[in-house]
Amino acid sequence: MDTRPIGYLDSGLGGLTAVRAALKLLPNEDVVYVGDTARMPYGPRPQAEVLQFTRQIIKFLVSQNVKAIVIACNTATAAALPQMQAEFDIPIFGVISAGVAAAAKITRQQKIGVIATEGTVKSNSYRDGLKKILPTAAIHQIAAPELVQLVEKNVTDSKQQKQVIAEQLTGFKNEPLDTLILGCTHFPLLAPQIQAVIGPDVQLIDAGAAAVLEVQKFLNQADMRQVGSRPDDVHMQFYTTGEVSIFEQAATHWLNRQNLQVKHLDLVADQLQLG
Repeated sequence: MDTRPIGYLDSGLGGLTAVRAALKLLPNEDVVYVGDTARMPYGPRPQAEVLQFTRQIIKFLVSQNVKAIVIACNTATAAALPQMQAEFDIPIFGVISAGVAAAAKITRQQKIGVIATEGTVKSNSYRDGLKKILPTAAIHQIAAPELVQLVEKNVTDSKQQKQVIAEQLTGFKNEPLDTLILGCTHFPLLAPQIQAVIGPDVQLIDAGAAAVLEVQKFLNQADMRQVGSRPDDVHMQFYTTGEVSIFEQAATHWLNRQNLQVKHLDLVADQLQLG
């Protein structure tokens, strides 16, 4: 048994989808979450910059004595995962390989769509991963940055959500799909609206939840699970580089949890420190 918490990181609020999955799949595990909202979005940024930001956050999470880290951000996974796994002596998981495996398993006709940030689409990480498993699959990728803003701005009006989603997904009109990978951890927060736009016959893949399943399997095999029944006593600590009140309000809404503990992080001399 290992009672240390699990660390999660994202450019903002999107990684909360992984935390939400963890509350169901790993209900006894404590959580330390960093949302880099001050430097969000990561999608348009150069890969080297995203790598630098990811390294800074992982260093902070390691200082919080976590036992494993989930890079709950597709852009950061694409830019930094192999390098971070090489640099740090701690289990680090990304979301892309998990999403690829889940989509490859569930697709019926090998007609797969991917919606993600610009950075993830440009990396071709999903396309390349899928082609290794399904060489003949038809894969169509679309960058949908406006969906990230719907979540970060905590837009809850369903009519406005559906309008923006429909505009962002117009590229799929002539591309028959049976599976759609939500290739940004922000997007599962909009899953009902995305499903309504894309149609009921398309299977949606939540890459963040798939990654948490991988963490669950790893912890079981390594005998690192927090044992016992303690979901009411689980400690969740959230950090943001942005405005605490804005993060707290949005996180409370998306997680449907009250009295969240949120603290501010400052960037000092290339390191994240408590503000």
